[in-house]
Amino acid sequence: MIPSDTRRLKLLSANIQAGSSTRRYSDYVTRSWSHALPTGNKRGSLDSIAKMAGEHDIVGLQEADPGSLRSGFTNQTHYLAEQGRFDYWSHQPNRNVGRVASSANGLLSRLEPVEVSDHALPGRIGGRGVLLARFGDGDQGLVVAVAHLSLGSTSRRAQLAFIAELLAEHPHAVLMGDFNCVPDRPEMELLYDRTYLRPPAFCVPTFPSWRPQRAIDHILVSEKLAFADARAIPAAFSDHLALAMSIDVPLAALK
Repeated sequence: MIPSDTRRLKLLSANIQAGSSTRRYSDYVTRSWSHALPTGNKRGSLDSIAKMAGEHDIVGLQEADPGSLRSGFTNQTHYLAEQGRFDYWSHQPNRNVGRVASSANGLLSRLEPVEVSDHALPGRIGGRGVLLARFGDGDQGLVVAVAHLSLGSTSRRAQLAFIAELLAEHPHAVLMGDFNCVPDRPEMELLYDRTYLRPPAFCVPTFPSWRPQRAIDHILVSEKLAFADARAIPAAFSDHLALAMSIDVPLAALK
């Protein structure tokens, strides 16, 4: 039973690997060409992802190509928004390798954001960012952040400290994305100590997609947001499974 003063939102976080296919570790070598050339069935993968995304209200994307050679110069976030029939979308290009292989965070939403901003994340190697969308006015409004964190723990610590500063004053917050670490890593304590976000009640393995063993994709929600139904879903042939979750948001946080 959903309380009358809340609205249930279906969330999805997905590292889509720019529509490329990886079904085993050896594919990282034998299919490396697909990460630089517009070959393979990327459009078919995107259509499958769009169908999955279309069943949700707010979707956070990682490794969406913003329009480089490997995607046939297709802005994949825009394409997914059109195919999934989302009225609102935004993207944050982060890494551009000579227009051959670019990467972006993306946001698809059925709700109109009040504001969308993007921020570069610190790290030893540039090219990481966090995309921030605000729904509702003031600090009490819902804030949804989409991020793709670094592989190294030192860079992740700096990035999580930066994100914690952005979200510290927001009691109705969601942080979703590819964290490249499990939720009980020491650097993750920065989020739990400095924001209203809380560790997941249970871990959902999402990587590698063909034999999920590690929970490195997360949807973290603040303590004032009830959540349920966390589950992993195949994101076409990406090397990550997508992560879905439902949350109950106070109506006042959406006004």
